Amino acid sequence: MFAFLITYWDEMLIAISGIVSGASALAALTPTGKDDTFWANIKKGLDVLALNVGHAKAA
Repeated sequence: MFAFLITYWDEMLIAISGIVSGASALAALTPTGKDDTFWANIKKGLDVLALNVGHAKAA
């Protein structure tokens, strides 16, 4: 598992960045707040996985 993470780290980072960017764009383009809440929860989960907890900000 660790070897996989080391080998494919850059591809996973690009994929996660794309997912977050796409989700943010979709939430901004749609008029309802219900889907914004859904994507906000997804982003919170990804922030926890990235260890962006507390007052840490993404670079």
